[in-house]
Order: sequence, then structure tokens, then C-alpha cells
Amino acid sequence: MTHHLALFDLDHTLLPFDSDYQWAEFLARTGRAGDPALARARNDDLMRRYNEGALSAEEAADFMLGLLRLGSAEELAAWHREYMDTVVQPRLLPQARALVDEHLARGDLCAIVTATNTFVTSPIAQALGIRHLIGTIPQQDAQGRYTGRIHGTPSFSAGKVIRVRQWLLELDRQLSDFDETWFYSDSINDLPLLEAVSHPVATNPSPALREIARTRGWRELDLFSELQDHKS
Repeated sequence: MTHHLALFDLDHTLLPFDSDYQWAEFLARTGRAGDPALARARNDDLMRRYNEGALSAEEAADFMLGLLRLGSAEELAAWHREYMDTVVQPRLLPQARALVDEHLARGDLCAIVTATNTFVTSPIAQALGIRHLIGTIPQQDAQGRYTGRIHGTPSFSAGKVIRVRQWLLELDRQLSDFDETWFYSDSINDLPLLEAVSHPVATNPSPALREIARTRGWRELDLFSELQDHKS
């Protein structure tokens, strides 16, 4: 049984962009989200408010999860394949892959812990070779259609700690079982989970997180800072 745990935020940590924002941008650009100008304006407003720390998970879900109601299951799957091929795969960079592969090669238990919903992020986690994904779960009705609401606790801020503990309980583990634990994140919103591990790593950190990391003596890791269209 492994005694090391490595947790990774996704957006601006393993990816040099925000996968939720880019998914909405992709749908707007390809004419699948109604009026492209209105969709882009809403998307930009949500990003701005997130960066200011003024956006709740529920407010974000109202728009982002609402996008999953725009098509049938078959259409959504086809759109996501196009999104992966044109947006995500070209920017899955070797620096991020090397970081993940380092932990996987050691036999560490690895998981992505992201606020972005699991519909958007599940194929990305698979592409990175990470089996376990903890993301915000989009609610589905009895027919399997997305409702535009969140199922359970959103994987956001302190909710990430709750969701990680729930996931570990399903594996009959808890954080204290591990000799060493890592969490890589760019965002000050992830401070609760960064404080819960033995090795917090400020990865491509926002200015606010970089300041905290330097004050507390946390490791800083810049994988691709020159490429960031930053979401803090």
C-alpha cells in the first residue's frame, strides 16, 4: 500500500489555461452557446469575479453547468472530442506530464482535485494518465440529462478538503495514513487544501498565493508561467 499521496489542481496548474473558461469559449466560438457575444461576455465576467474572489461555486455552476443542457448526450460527447482535439491536447505540455509521471513512477496515489466539473475534466485527467478525479459533479435527472445544478459538495475552496476526505474514506484511507502528502495549485482559493497537506506547492501561483508561499516558506514551482492566461 502506497504511503504517499499527490493531489493536483488542474486549471493553471497542470494546464496553462482554465478548462472551464476555454470550454465555454469553444462553445461560443463554434456557435453552440447561443449568441456568441453574450456567452463570451458572461464567461469573461465570471472569470473576472473568480479572480477577485467574489464568485461562489453556485454562481459559476449556473452558467457553466447550464452549458451542458445545450445538447444531447451524443452531441455533448462529439463537441467534447472536438474540444479535446483542438484546444486541450495541443496544450498538454511536457512539463506538466513530467511532474505527474514523477509521482506515478514512484507509485504515489494520485488524483486531480478541481473545481471544474467532471464532464469537462474527465477526458483531460485520462489524457494525463491520472486515474482518480475529484471535480464538481453535474447533477443529472432520471433520464441522464444534465439539470444545470451541482450534485453534492462542489469541489471548490474548503469543499476540496471535504471531497478529498470523502474519496479517501471510500478507499478506506485518510490523510493521516500517508507519510507524505502533496498538493499542487496555482490559486489562493485552494488555501484550505494546501494547508491540509505536508507538502503544499504553489504551482504557477497567482500573485496572492505567491506572497503567501514566500511568507510561509512553501515550495514554488513555475511550469509554464510565460504561457499563462491566468485565473488566480
